[in-house]
Amino acid sequence: MIDTGHGKRSFIRMKRGMRPVRLLAVAAALVTLTGPQAFAQYSSMSMRAGPSINVGPRINVNPTIRYSPNIRYDGYGDPGPGPRVMRNFDPGPDDMPPRRRPTKAKSTPAATTDGTYVAKEVLIEISGTPTDAQADELARRHRLTRVQSQNMPLTNSTFFRWRITDGRSVDAVVRELVAGGNVKAAQRNNIFKLQQGATPAAAKSEGDPLQYALAKMRLPEAHALSVGADVTVAVIDSGIDVTHPELAGVITGTFDALNNGEGPHPHGTSIAGVIASHARLMGTAPSSHLLAIRAFGAQKSGAESTSFLILKSLDYAVAKNAQIINMSFAGPHDPAIERGLSVAAAKGIVLIAAAGNAGAKSPPLYPAADRNVIAVSATDQSDQIFAQSNRGKYVAISAPGVDILSPAPDGKYQMSSGTSLSAAYVSGVAALMIARNPQVSSVDIRATLLSTARDLGPKGRDDQFGAGQVDAFSAVSTVVPAPVAAASDDASRR
Repeated sequence: MIDTGHGKRSFIRMKRGMRPVRLLAVAAALVTLTGPQAFAQYSSMSMRAGPSINVGPRINVNPTIRYSPNIRYDGYGDPGPGPRVMRNFDPGPDDMPPRRRPTKAKSTPAATTDGTYVAKEVLIEISGTPTDAQADELARRHRLTRVQSQNMPLTNSTFFRWRITDGRSVDAVVRELVAGGNVKAAQRNNIFKLQQGATPAAAKSEGDPLQYALAKMRLPEAHALSVGADVTVAVIDSGIDVTHPELAGVITGTFDALNNGEGPHPHGTSIAGVIASHARLMGTAPSSHLLAIRAFGAQKSGAESTSFLILKSLDYAVAKNAQIINMSFAGPHDPAIERGLSVAAAKGIVLIAAAGNAGAKSPPLYPAADRNVIAVSATDQSDQIFAQSNRGKYVAISAPGVDILSPAPDGKYQMSSGTSLSAAYVSGVAALMIARNPQVSSVDIRATLLSTARDLGPKGRDDQFGAGQVDAFSAVSTVVPAPVAAASDDASRR
């Protein structure tokens, strides 16, 4: 009698002369070997030195993400722990039962990265400005290859991109670095994507009256009070066509975080145009000043960037005294970017971001879900929510973002959709408010935008439209104009 391990017993009669070894083979054939499977899950993982470890939420994005051109990607994935394979029992040909053949184990493909971060690369933050010798010693200790570094006054620290040259996973190296206690923080180098839909091959003609967003936001009426004069808006995006007629005279600074000579891109040009067009189209803040910051490189699947590049861009924007930072991109939670945004918010900078185009079932995307950022969802011409727009408690306000006519590279125009465009409209309205009174605080700008929004959907605040659709005229009207300059008073006394 043999116990098979499944709660049943089998009886085997031993015939005279039957070899014990054959009996063992028969008994083994009755036993099914199984083993537990361990499934690898990837999240936006980050750690800081000290007793607390910050692990971000799991974010699902397009799995076909490609890597930015400035990243030296060696083509190897970051499999992590894959499923355990239990091979079938194979006692050998001499002891096999009659007419039984050995069973070959099926191969199991290795797991790959989830596409939200750069494989085989870690981002390390060190306080102050370490010397090259200190950085190289740290790299040797942790068996890493230094790729790029950048000192950032924004956070009073230096960031390093380091490559993992052996089989260790990114998260394993992050844990090792934090345990070593020689870094301020370590994390994945996350990937972010711009939030705009595909552009049709045949765009509408220039000056087309399809700019329905102007009436929705009562923008012409708002322009009677303010046109955003001299307000600086940083646009962290893909390449902007600074020679486009719609943007003539509004670009006051440029920064290329990728530094690879890539030309203008439709997304960045479109976002800049929504904010500051002033030729055949009407931009939201036509007299504002733009900082054209290229942090996203063109890919077949859309322009992309990384934590490192976005941090460089934030550092530049703050150094150039940006009053508003437009971030029409989305990705996983990123602790390093979160710290940078916190510093920018403390300086009174208005931070605005696209809620994301991942749809109703998507978890919150960043930087829009950051507590210091105004998250913007998209609406269409019928005041309905854009089908691909993210929803959630973090959505603060909505703005038109479907079938928006805007500039394109080489003096052309395009029609496109996405929460990217909605964020640009809100950034423009914020510029109108600051131009009306430069002393208005970022806290007051947020509160005013929400309190004056036109309610859509269920009564009151909801997860689709936030406080409602932005109303430029009401928002600007609520801002008390700045007092007359003292110079005018002195002139009158003379």
